[in-house]
Amino acid sequence: MDHMMFEVGTALILVAIASIIAGKLKFSIIPFLIVLGMLVGPHAPTIGILDFKFIESQGIIDFLGQIGILFLLFYLGLEFSVQKLIKSGRNIVVGGTVYVILNFALGLAYGFVINMPLYETLIIAGMLSVSSTAIVAKVLVDLRRTGNAETELILGMILFDDIFLAVFLSIMSGLLLGGATSVGATIISVCISIGYMLLFFVIARKGPPILNKLLNITSSEIFIIVVFSSMFFIAGFSETLHVAEAIGALLFGLALSETDHSERIEQLVIPFRDFFGAIFFFSFGLGIDPTTLGNALWLALGAVGLTIIGNLVAGMIAGRKAGLSHKSSLNIGLTIMARGEFTIIVANLGLAGGLSAVLKPFSALYVLILAILGPLLAKESKRVYRGVNKIFKWSEPVEKVKKRKV
Repeated sequence: MDHMMFEVGTALILVAIASIIAGKLKFSIIPFLIVLGMLVGPHAPTIGILDFKFIESQGIIDFLGQIGILFLLFYLGLEFSVQKLIKSGRNIVVGGTVYVILNFALGLAYGFVINMPLYETLIIAGMLSVSSTAIVAKVLVDLRRTGNAETELILGMILFDDIFLAVFLSIMSGLLLGGATSVGATIISVCISIGYMLLFFVIARKGPPILNKLLNITSSEIFIIVVFSSMFFIAGFSETLHVAEAIGALLFGLALSETDHSERIEQLVIPFRDFFGAIFFFSFGLGIDPTTLGNALWLALGAVGLTIIGNLVAGMIAGRKAGLSHKSSLNIGLTIMARGEFTIIVANLGLAGGLSAVLKPFSALYVLILAILGPLLAKESKRVYRGVNKIFKWSEPVEKVKKRKV
């Protein structure tokens, strides 16, 4: 037990070092943590008392990573609001629909082209359809674009994408984890998943008065115990209904998002989300053997190419429909291009359902490439626009406009 605890402590120190490096470089910690996990693990060396194989502690690290998934989606549920959806403008609905349908269709087409079975194809389509809320938010803040004309639409499209993720995971949980062996049983399993989700939507709309009274707890200690205990219970109960436990956490967050205590809960959750979320990405990389990545390299590169095309087209359509300039519309596609935590969650659902093992290295490479490339392209959006503008001639170059004024 002492040695196991030392292994866990060593792993956490490595996570801390990788996070510091990412912070110094002002970059998302997600790719750093995944790569770190890949560099250690069963194939890593043992140096003196430092054992980087993490064999004894693998189970504990994986469990801590699962807690990270729960906190990530619980926080997402708190951020989302049924009221926000009702008040969402036409532009957000149109933009989000275009984004999800286009990327999902490209994912389906790609899965069929590479001869993947049906369920694997659906998982790939889901992976290609969900952006990283964490990375997108970080990009907007780091590049100081929160006040840009396109930012409201970007956040709305991300919100719409998050709703799609909840529905998609609920349906796929019913298909993959419900143990259905016939068409009828499959339909019943999916209906249970959707019905369970709709129940929480109703609670979010009608239940706040009761929840406000139940959560009217003065002591912060008791408050956090009640909230987190309830989250873990609901996540576990969801699993018994063959709904992914992460979705249970998201739905519980959704139910609490409409209460008077939502901001208080958010402040308490953020440190746990960040800490356990970091372990989640590390544990994901820990389970990947770098020698197997070559088998999925071309698959991942093909998916990356489709994602770049799909996001740029969706961003242009959404932006132009909303009356934004070509430049702002291009910024939308570049900003929402990054893939991260939710893509990995979709891949993990497929793996939990016994689908092809290639999903793990495929998702790792796909996320790694876009978690790095997405923020870089967003940062260099002016150069990207100038290059694309030379092809499509949307507007005259700035130099020509200045000369004409002179």
